[in-house]
Formats: sequence, structure tokens, C-alpha cells
Amino acid sequence: MTEKERSAEIVVEKDVPVPMSDGVVLRANVFRPAGSGRYPGLLMRTPYGKPSGGFQRVVRSGYAVVTQDSRGRYASGGTYIPYTVEGGTPDARDGYESVEWLARQRYCNGKVGTFGGSYNAWMQWMLAKLRPPHLVAMCAWSIPLENTEVDWWGSFRPARRVKWWMGSMAPDIRRREGAPGPHHRDDAVEIWEDVERMRWLYFMPWLDLPRYLPEGLAGYVEDWLRHPNRRCWKFDDVHREVEVPNLDFSGWYDHCGGTMSHIGLMQKHGRTENARTQTRLVIGPWNHNNLGSRRQGPFDFGPAAKFNLQEAMIRWFDRWLKGDDNGVDREPAVRYFVMGSGAWKSASTWPPEGTTRAVYYMDSDGDAHLPAGSGRLLDAPAPGESPDSYVYDPNDPVPTLWSTALYTEPSDRRRLDYRPDILIFRTPPVETDVETVGFPEVVLFAATSAADTDFFARLVDEDPGGPAMDVAYGMVRARHRHSLDEENFITPEAVTEYRIRMTPTACRFLAGHRIRLEITSSDFPNHDRNHNTGGNDLAETKLVAAIQEVHHSSQYPSRLILPVLP
Repeated sequence: MTEKERSAEIVVEKDVPVPMSDGVVLRANVFRPAGSGRYPGLLMRTPYGKPSGGFQRVVRSGYAVVTQDSRGRYASGGTYIPYTVEGGTPDARDGYESVEWLARQRYCNGKVGTFGGSYNAWMQWMLAKLRPPHLVAMCAWSIPLENTEVDWWGSFRPARRVKWWMGSMAPDIRRREGAPGPHHRDDAVEIWEDVERMRWLYFMPWLDLPRYLPEGLAGYVEDWLRHPNRRCWKFDDVHREVEVPNLDFSGWYDHCGGTMSHIGLMQKHGRTENARTQTRLVIGPWNHNNLGSRRQGPFDFGPAAKFNLQEAMIRWFDRWLKGDDNGVDREPAVRYFVMGSGAWKSASTWPPEGTTRAVYYMDSDGDAHLPAGSGRLLDAPAPGESPDSYVYDPNDPVPTLWSTALYTEPSDRRRLDYRPDILIFRTPPVETDVETVGFPEVVLFAATSAADTDFFARLVDEDPGGPAMDVAYGMVRARHRHSLDEENFITPEAVTEYRIRMTPTACRFLAGHRIRLEITSSDFPNHDRNHNTGGNDLAETKLVAAIQEVHHSSQYPSRLILPVLP
């Protein structure tokens, strides 16, 4: 069958009106099999401009697919309100009414599923808590439990956040307001990447940034910058109201990896047995915008890492919307890819149960800032004390090793071996494979000359014959070391304990490799620079260098803790 013949099997309707109960009209594209049949409906709601194609395989599998611009975006009416506001948005009710609208269409058999990732996934969760009668299953992936998880411990992440505001959200708002362009996402991204990126990434103070955004976005951005600890999604309440199972995808390098927490909470709090027992999670060596690909950054994780999300989604909906006995309901709750081994494993929940703790204590002769220094990871605390020190200068931060896309991705850390402000601690070559799965953690005893500062910890798989691949990382802002909701300022020069939980991972350190730990104080522009003043880093422009001192001894047992499988 030719492509033209295959296309003739599919009916495409553009900008179909979907009326809401308050009079606002949303607009949708419909892709459905030709003829008079009735099929399960699949709904994607998005603020990014509804897709106008790419669903041939899904439609030919027997589904009617509807993609919809959310309220106030692109062809839809109403006013856009972002998901960072206090008190909620109209999106939950809009989603509920859109599901029920789809169920009533002559081409739909009354069974509806929802799909999409990131912001589109958030929209699914919000409508699911209202329990539309015709919603049967979800495929919502890559959205953390709370907006504050995207920005850690009071740290602003300018690379992703500012590019998102300027490249993804602002253009359509400018168009709707009649303001000067760019009016299209592609144009805005081109300007960002080829002309203005460095201007905005080094912008200060961040609280002035709203002046350069369109009116319909500026106020929300300023409100978010003034209340960065606000938790507005409240998933603790959402899961208890959801009746349908969800299929989630994530990656070890996904900046929205907090999505992995949904499955455990659904297993505990889902409103129905189906929601509790049938929710699923697949985790690969992927990042946010490259889910399913075997290649991430400079690394190829092998053929087993390649994963077809659309095929998995079709199989998921075949089970729940068509009743096919394809085994989906009997599969493990979690499937995850173990980097280093090239193999997939399964578990009943996330993180997997049955891990033990492997502890590695930091030690050196005081020269861990040198790439070939004596920084080491030991089985027990060192009896003596030779603290390591470095200068963290926010005018010269450790650069994030990313592409221009500015999505988290694995990198070869050897590229930063020239930096004197990164401490490196290593094990000897491991004699047998070490497999860590879960959340690595660092307990760090450190002092600083500053009133406030940051500490970063990064776990690295160091291949003696090849790259040093970062596996997981975490950070802590000193004033928020106990809680994001309160400020506990440190005493300069005093040794203080910090606990740094890293991003989730599953990695097998092969025999002959070294487990490497890096300690530093910046990762820019992935995270904003701590100004070291103790003031509001989002409101200030003053930058002060700090002397950082990391202690490791029996009195100050700085250590790396890996959850390992026997």
C-alpha cells in the first residue's frame, strides 16, 4: 500500500471547536479512521501548540486521536494561566469536559485515554483527579510531584527555565497580545540559540527578567521568582482521587525524573484497586527530550536502550481501552535499564526493594583538586585530617556540559579536569562489578568563608580506558540544607554537615572501573550561581568569591553512600 493510500484511510479535521461550560471554545485536531466506525478516543491537551500529525500508526491501530490547544494557547480561546500559580488553573475542569466531549463524538465508542509528557502529563493528572466518567487509562509521563522539584533546594535553574519562558511560552502570548515578535516557537528558539543565549543566561538580577517578557506572562514569572518555594501541584491529594492506571516513562538524565515517585504513591493511595495495582513505570538511560533513544549526548547505551514509546503506548491502551489480553496487566510494575550492563531489570515498585548500603569515605593528602591528586574513597574513615580546599568564584562557575538544547544529558567529566575548583575522589579499580540502584547520597562536612553557598556532588563511572561518565548528581544550598521552607544560615568558617541526595540512577560499575565522586560549588547554567553573600540571589548582582573547605576524618566522616543490589 502506498503512502497516499494509507493517508486515505485516515480522516484529519483541523481546529475543531470544543466548547467549555463557561463559554470558552478550545480548538482541537482530530485524526480518526475513515468510515462510520466507532473507536476508543485518545486525548492530548497541550500548551505548546497541538500536533498536526504523527499519529498514523496510532490511528491505524484503531484509535481516534484528538490533540487540543489548552486554554489561552494558540487556536484556543480564553486566557492562559500557568501551572505555577497558587489555587489552581481552569485546566482540570477543561480536561474533564474535553474527555466527556470526546466520549460523545460519533466516532468514539465512549472509552477515552489521555497521553502526553511533561506539562501535557500535568494536565492529565489534574483532569484525572476530577474522575471523568469515560476516562479509562492514562499515559502521563515525565512530570515530577511538585514544581519545586525542577528547581532544587532554592536553586534557580536558568538554562531550562529561562529558555522555556522565552522559547516555549512567550512567543504565542506576544502574538495574541499584538506585541512585537518573535511570535513562533521556532523563531524564538533560533534567536535564543544563535543570537541571545549568553545574554539571558548571565542576566542579573533575575527579578528584573519579567520586564523582557510579554504582559500575559511577566506577572506570573515575577510571582514565581518571588515565591520559589511555593508548592502548587499538591500531588499528595491528587493520587487519592485518581481511579485509572497510568503508564509513565522517565530517564536517568531527565530533569523531571521526580516523575518516578508517582508509582509508589499511586500504589499506596490510588482510589481504586486498578489504579493501585496496574500503574506502570519504564525508566531508561534517557533525558527529557530524547526518551527512547539509545544515544544521549556523547554516549551510546547500546541497542537494548532503544525503546519505542508510541508502540508501548498503543499496547497499553489496547489492554485498557480495547480489553486485549496482551499481558500488560501481568507485567512487573517497574522496568528499568541498568547502565554499564546494557540490560533491563524489573521491580515491584520504585525504588526497588532489597538494596543494601555501600559506604565510601573520602580522604586525600589535601590535593584532591588536582586531576591526578590523591583523592580517594576508602572503606573506613581516615584516621588523620588533611582537608581539601578550593575557591568558588561565582564570576567563574563550573560550566554545565550540555548541548545548546540545554537539557540534562550525560557528559565526559574529563573535559573539566583543568578546573581547580572540583575535588575528585576515587576508589581503586573495583575487583567485581558494583551495581547501584536508587538514590545515591553524600554526607559532606564542609566549611566556607561565605554567609551562604552551594555544594554539588556528582557520581561518575570512570573507565580506565575511556570516558568518565557522570551517573547522578545532587546539590544543596546551605541556607536550605534542612528545608526549602526555612532559611538556616551557617556560621562562616564553621564545619557544617550537609546531606546531598542525588538524582535516581541504576548503574553497574564494571570490574576494572573506578567509582568517582566530585565535589564542587557550581554547575552553571544548569543551576544559578550562589552569590555567596547570604542575600537574595534572585534580586542581587553582587558576586563574592568563597573559600570552601571539605573535611574528611574520623571526626568528620564525609562519605558517599550507594544503594546496591547484592
